[in-house]
Amino acid sequence: MTMWKTLRQAARATVQLVAVAILAFGSYIFITVLLITATVSLAVVGIGMLPETVLLIRRIAGTKRRMATEWSGVEIPEVYLPIEGRLKEKLRIVVRDPGTRTDLRWMLAHYVYGALPLLMIPLWPVGLVVDGVWSGLLRREAVVLPLISRLADLDASWSAALLKPSPKARLALRVEQLKATRADAVAAHGAELRRIERDLHDGAQARLVSLSMRIGLAKRAYDRDPDAARKLLEDAQDQAEEALTELRNVVRGIHPPILTDRGLVGAVRALASSSGLEVGVVDDGVEDGVRAPAAVEAAAYFVIAEALTNASKYSGSPTAWVELARVPRGLKVRVGDHGKGGADERGGTGLLGMRRRVAALDGSVDVSSPVGGPTVIEVELPCVW
Repeated sequence: MTMWKTLRQAARATVQLVAVAILAFGSYIFITVLLITATVSLAVVGIGMLPETVLLIRRIAGTKRRMATEWSGVEIPEVYLPIEGRLKEKLRIVVRDPGTRTDLRWMLAHYVYGALPLLMIPLWPVGLVVDGVWSGLLRREAVVLPLISRLADLDASWSAALLKPSPKARLALRVEQLKATRADAVAAHGAELRRIERDLHDGAQARLVSLSMRIGLAKRAYDRDPDAARKLLEDAQDQAEEALTELRNVVRGIHPPILTDRGLVGAVRALASSSGLEVGVVDDGVEDGVRAPAAVEAAAYFVIAEALTNASKYSGSPTAWVELARVPRGLKVRVGDHGKGGADERGGTGLLGMRRRVAALDGSVDVSSPVGGPTVIEVELPCVW
């Protein structure tokens, strides 16, 4: 390594260590405040300060994670339980959250190793002299200035080890996520049942009542006015066909029969041909081998149907595309168009319902729709092939 390159690397490490020193100094002050808060909290007077104090600790730890990530290139995940609800619930969360204990452990350790940047102060003058001769004049490998980078590496590695979330923290967060998705699934299921009940009551049931009345009138008119009875029976037949259509629509909303008959790819192709758009459908191994579970296929079908409906209504694009792929973790669906973009979940475009349907199966939804387009909706539904 040349002397100039060594100096640049040492300067970069110095900037990192200065930032570490500033954060350490702030941590020293904060630990003092934390001890005061804990003392006051024991007296019950300042117990309400505890959740806000923990949130501040999270911000400081988050800053340290970002600094270590920027230096080492290794991301340190951040896993916390959300602090929500009333004061009693917040206190329960901050006391039981494994992430809080992880941050406190790091903060106490950082109280000691936060002094590492001080070691670079004597390294600079010694390094400029020693490496100036050893590396600059004799063209040998620098030996002192690289130690500054080693200090930054050491700080980042220790921080990564201390701030890495524990398996218990990941499990706690996963439990909270499952609680939320279960609540959404229950709400979505209730809304679906109410929709089916409304469709049956306002559609098929009303037509069947009308059908029954017309048949009764035809029976009474049969002997005295056969022509009128025949007309009533013709109307009754029309009512029966309309009621059958309504029932088919209700069944299609529960589980499209075409999925059972033609499979997901065939059902999507039929859906694309009737969407009013020019839709390209690409199948990447979905039809090969075992089919996905019925619930996964139904979720994928309804997601694609909703996405194509939105594209037809709002995008302004005459074309769209659908990609279906078999991936190791499950089924991947991508739907896109080259329209005007700007899709907003708060705008009633059905994206929220889409998310709830996918979340019920523990899947994920990623929506990219910048103003000006394109809009791409990517869904991954976990399943075992």
